[in-house]
Amino acid sequence: MKLTRASSYALHALAYMATQKSDKPVPSHLIARDRGIPERFLLKVLKPLVSTRVLNSIKGPNGGYKLMKDPFKVSLLHIIEAVDGPIRGVAPFAEDVGGPLNNKLETICKAASEALRKSLEKVSLGELAGARKGK
Repeated sequence: MKLTRASSYALHALAYMATQKSDKPVPSHLIARDRGIPERFLLKVLKPLVSTRVLNSIKGPNGGYKLMKDPFKVSLLHIIEAVDGPIRGVAPFAEDVGGPLNNKLETICKAASEALRKSLEKVSLGELAGARKGK
């Protein structure tokens, strides 16, 4: 598996937020600076996480982003799929669409993607970040 740049930035940003000692919103420019992420790209990456209610976006001079859920209740699968869309196993068809080889490849790819989804579902943001439980 290879993470996209967007999902990698999302995981880094959320891990950063999960380890903050304060419950105050974290400004995007601090996340960008501390994690070495271009801020404009970071803002695009955080938007779907607000839409899927992983993050809360607070406007204003003391605004920023806050995790809406306990980091130990947010899986890596949820984050990655929020940013990149569903993980699916698809084999591009060759000329014999629906042929036996293509059907076998499709079955193998679907099984591999399902195994990956299960693995990512088992790991929480809190575990990834090394956050303390009950923060």
